[in-house]
Amino acid sequence: MRRRRLHGSGLLLVPAAAFVVHQLRYTLAYGSRANAELAAQGHSYLSSLVPWFVLALGLALALFIRRAVRTLRGREPARTVSRSGLVLWAATWAGLVAIYVVQESLEALLVSGHPGGIGGVLGHGGLWALPVAAVVALGVLVLLRVARLVLLAAARRAPRRARKQPVVLGIPAGIAAAVVRPLAAAAAGRAPPFASTVR
Repeated sequence: MRRRRLHGSGLLLVPAAAFVVHQLRYTLAYGSRANAELAAQGHSYLSSLVPWFVLALGLALALFIRRAVRTLRGREPARTVSRSGLVLWAATWAGLVAIYVVQESLEALLVSGHPGGIGGVLGHGGLWALPVAAVVALGVLVLLRVARLVLLAAARRAPRRARKQPVVLGIPAGIAAAVVRPLAAAAAGRAPPFASTVR
């Protein structure tokens, strides 16, 4: 379980990628007025989340460096996911779009000043989220592919582990192997108890 968590450190890129999608969507929709619109629509809470996004990116980088060093030293095989690039990109894009839709829907319910309904998600330039998520998903895919190449290169440079030779105990010539018959030895155990004659 622990190894799966370490190898899934690419998921730590998702919060920062979702934040980039959200901010770029507003920048493309409103241009120089993007900051004023973000504040007017109740998005100022996002600035308090930026340190957490940076923390997640730092943790992802630390886990990746640790894994690369362990692979380089031969302590860990370079297990990499060999999924199709198109499938990984499409899954990342769909995930980022889903996060955007859920985020905007929750903001419409909970934040004053945010447009409600479908207009709050796709209106006011919200359709920009679709192509922006596609580009950000491509960036995530490129990062994951570069990480994979680094791990494979580290695995090629890792020292080969010497295979342990099985220990073979040979019997010297002229000596026959003793056959142990447990019932013939003194430690065979006691006999079964006599049947009781008392009724």
